Amino acid sequence: MANESQSRSARRKQQKQSKKKTKTLMKKIVLVIGIIFLVLGIGVGGTFAYYVSTAPDLDSSLLSDPVSTKVYDMNEEVYADLGTEKRTKISYNEIPDVLEDAVLATEDVRFKEHIGIDFRRIGAAVLANVTDGFGAEGASTITQQVVKDSFLSTDKTIKRKVQEQWLAIQLDREYSKEQILEMYLNKIYYGSGAYGVAKAANTYFGKTDLDELTLPEAALLAGLPQRPSAYDPTVNPELAQERMNTVLSLMVRHDKISQAEADEARKVDVTSMLNISETQQTQYQAFIQKVAEEVEAKTGANIYTDGLEVYTTLDPKAQEEVEFVLSNSEENPIQFPDDDLQSGIAVVDTTSGAIRAIGGGRNRDNNNGWNYAFQGEGRQAGSAIKPVLDYGPAIEYLNWSTYHQINDDAPYEIAGTDKEIRNWNRQYQGWMSIRYALQWSLNVPAVKTLDEVGINQAQEFAEGLGIELDNGMTIGDAIGGAGNGVTPLQMAGAYSAFGNEGIYNEPYAVTKVIYDDGSLDDLKSEPVAAMSNATAYMITDMLKTVVRSGTGTKANVSGLPMAGKTGTTNNNIDVWFAGYTTNYSLAVWSGYPENNTTPVSNTKISQQLFNRIMTTLSEGVETSDFTMPSSVERVSVEKGTNPAKLPSEYTPESEIVTELFKSGHVPKETSERYEQLDPVTELSASYNAEDNIIDVTWDYESDADVTFEVNIGTNSTTTENTELEISNVERGTTYTIEVTAISIDNEDNISEAQSVEIEIPEEETEPLVPVSALRATYIEENNSINVSWDYTNTDDVSFEVNTGVNSITTNNTEVILSNVERGRTYTIEVVALSDNEESFSDAKIVQVEVPQQESQQPDDENENDEDVIDDIIPDTPEDESEE
Repeated sequence: MANESQSRSARRKQQKQSKKKTKTLMKKIVLVIGIIFLVLGIGVGGTFAYYVSTAPDLDSSLLSDPVSTKVYDMNEEVYADLGTEKRTKISYNEIPDVLEDAVLATEDVRFKEHIGIDFRRIGAAVLANVTDGFGAEGASTITQQVVKDSFLSTDKTIKRKVQEQWLAIQLDREYSKEQILEMYLNKIYYGSGAYGVAKAANTYFGKTDLDELTLPEAALLAGLPQRPSAYDPTVNPELAQERMNTVLSLMVRHDKISQAEADEARKVDVTSMLNISETQQTQYQAFIQKVAEEVEAKTGANIYTDGLEVYTTLDPKAQEEVEFVLSNSEENPIQFPDDDLQSGIAVVDTTSGAIRAIGGGRNRDNNNGWNYAFQGEGRQAGSAIKPVLDYGPAIEYLNWSTYHQINDDAPYEIAGTDKEIRNWNRQYQGWMSIRYALQWSLNVPAVKTLDEVGINQAQEFAEGLGIELDNGMTIGDAIGGAGNGVTPLQMAGAYSAFGNEGIYNEPYAVTKVIYDDGSLDDLKSEPVAAMSNATAYMITDMLKTVVRSGTGTKANVSGLPMAGKTGTTNNNIDVWFAGYTTNYSLAVWSGYPENNTTPVSNTKISQQLFNRIMTTLSEGVETSDFTMPSSVERVSVEKGTNPAKLPSEYTPESEIVTELFKSGHVPKETSERYEQLDPVTELSASYNAEDNIIDVTWDYESDADVTFEVNIGTNSTTTENTELEISNVERGTTYTIEVTAISIDNEDNISEAQSVEIEIPEEETEPLVPVSALRATYIEENNSINVSWDYTNTDDVSFEVNTGVNSITTNNTEVILSNVERGRTYTIEVVALSDNEESFSDAKIVQVEVPQQESQQPDDENENDEDVIDDIIPDTPEDESEE
């Protein structure tokens, strides 16, 4: 027992010592923490004091109207002055209770009790910011919002928050709650360009007397300022409905209305309350929607309330053209089938990503409705996505050429399903190049391409071009027909990288924002290498083929170097065209509003819109062609070879195609399909003397499709037979005959010539039969000699008569020699001649003696005449000789 008692005593002593040590440690910890808090308090207090001392003064002139935001175009010319329009002021007395209750329940339920800042809301906000990060939740009261919108920037910094709270306390001291609420309701932005609750009531409901506002209308108005663009009922009626219901719940929670009143109000559809009676006057509103979204997303500022200078990329010429082709103007060359068909258009600078124009849609309510160019998740892209998800990744990652062969043999069966993907024309053409498959937008080759690339690599490539695939990818995305949608702005941005040597710039509408304190934010996009310049150029070259001779010819602008791709989804629900030059990238979507399955009757309308806009933008502007980089080679290959092979010297020209290959991936093997033709065999030639012809024959054992060229001296002829007859042969000549086989497919492919020689003998001519009964008689009275003879057949025969003095040729068998010489003996020779004078007869001779003339004195006039034979003339009819 004693030992046990000692043990308990020892334990108590030990416990006391332990407690003493613990108390000492705790004192030290508390002391250290106290010192830390003291130091922090002094530091924080000093910082806060500095922030307060540098806060701007309360300027009563800024409390009534917000400073306007000026928006500049690409030429730094102001085209919008936001904040100077759509404003109607009201006094506190004009604010109905239902509206005040809705606003206070939503924005600041303890507004009338706090001192300008709400400590309970600050505590909740601090806790949220500690757990979720600074800026996760705000604690701004209505008073603070008035201060922020009037004097401060939108920066989410401690300095701005401290100054905001300090100025809110000052404002609450100097102005009544009624005055501050009046400032708020006149100042705040409600969307659709409406400033202040009075203008908003008129803009959305057509009401100028706020006492006419219903509970649902008041709830909708109270909910808009939190996110005016997102909750705009003319743009997002579903979100606006949800926001209105949230306000009604807050009003019930804070005892402003009963649950029954809230339930009754919820039955009212937001769209049924709208009465849009005024057209938005701010020009280029579709573009300004993008500016507002971009500024808010990148800076947190509101262009309608924060008094900024916003410098944008807008090209007025481009914007006006886009708005013109979407209008109902009688001068608009685009014929839309009806007023319901919509089109979204985005025009982007190819090299920088700067947005030049936005076409939000047609017949938009208040010119501020849903913007089809960039809002939402977009629509299915159809085949316009093929360069992005299929062929671009294949060239980039698999080093395919534009010739790469893929088998379009049958519908593609989707694994694990009973579904299949078919070509739009239900035709399948076997092996083909990817250029041809893209040119004619065939689906099966595209799906097979994605299958080889792999979904992960394809998704990586697409996201590098700004195409978000939030719903994941399936094989159906290969043809743009799965669960992912795109906007025209995304497509224009993605395509611009193909035209910019693979460099992607996220499309941007704002270059810089200047705040009222002079600070500046540069918002231009930074260039990113999305693919190799080889891939970009090869895709561009294939897309050139699409517009020159494929599915996109309606978009082609004559004389303009451009590329592009069509896209159409099932049943023509969505109709696309995206294309680009070195200056502009332009994407056009046409279709009907969401959940409307009406097919687009004119499937070429997006191409027509593209053609008109690109034509206008390119007028008077130098547009250079796309430059092939050194990383790409243009190579001639033989059609049908797989893998690609170089053509041989005998490959027909019709079987050679020129395609693009990445350097280092050029084919080196030469095709052996076409070789030099075999020569002819058994060539022989024989002479047919009877018909005076040469018969030439030969054999040809090859199955090649050929003709034969036969050369005979300087003459040649062509035949498909293996024999030839040569007529009109010249006797006594040696002929060399050459025969060559020539390919019908390729005239340059000829065989070696085979030749044969044949000698044609001289013609053996028999002499003609000589004349017979040759006789010559002197006729005194005429002083002439009559020569005659007989001949059996005078056809084709003439006769030559020689007298020793002269000769004459005649076809008759008689001649008369006149004026013969007296006292002379004539030897007359007659020879028969053939017509060609190549054969003749032996000569026959006859002599005749002409007696001397009796002597007489010559007349004076004849005294110098001599006795001569003046001439030898043929026998002539008597009347002529007498004459």
